[in-house]
Amino acid sequence: MNSYIIYFSKTGYIKYTSHLDMLRLFKRAFRRSGIELKYSCGFNPHPKMSFGQPLSLGYESTAEMLEFETDKTYSRDYLVDQLESSTPEGIKITDIGEITAESRTVAASIESAEYIATFPVSYYSKDFEKIVNDYLDQEEIITEKKQKKTKQLVETDIRSKIRSISTNINDDNRLVLNMLLDSGSKSNLSPELVIKTFVDFSDIKCNRYDVEVTRNKLNLPVDFPIQRL
Repeated sequence: MNSYIIYFSKTGYIKYTSHLDMLRLFKRAFRRSGIELKYSCGFNPHPKMSFGQPLSLGYESTAEMLEFETDKTYSRDYLVDQLESSTPEGIKITDIGEITAESRTVAASIESAEYIATFPVSYYSKDFEKIVNDYLDQEEIITEKKQKKTKQLVETDIRSKIRSISTNINDDNRLVLNMLLDSGSKSNLSPELVIKTFVDFSDIKCNRYDVEVTRNKLNLPVDFPIQRL
């Protein structure tokens, strides 16, 4: 058995493709490309493939991961060429890795994620570096979060799940936040909650749909047994 990881970007209009539709997209891509996936056992076998971490609808990403298993050995060039020709515009295969030892899945091992949020306001309209520092100096950052089972909104403190935030500026002089947040099965924080609380804290006047978000890294433990092909 061979375990591989595809690194790919998701940009442009395909960012409006949902997580479930992305799974279907890659299942079809594997079938078209002739790459033989390993299947689970039982009455309803399914291909052994999974994303590192679901990406919110409307987010772009330059650092997605897809883990899959096969009974065959494939070269890096073959996997890249076949999948590039079988996926639509907006999906770009950037690298291939191989898991070299038995381990937890990628999805279960991811510890944090890095995001870039670009706001429709001038970087120079306020002292955003100080505002970010004051925002992070809070002992608690309370917001409402919807519970998965009950669908009820409950108050939650997200401060401990924010690892770092820094400010930046893009070519259009717009405010950019670089955010490192908990991500994964142990602890997970949606950038949406950070954006909402930061907008309220800094009194930014903007609509949420005008804030652009890109995920640019998913972080695995340093000892995760993966090797680039």
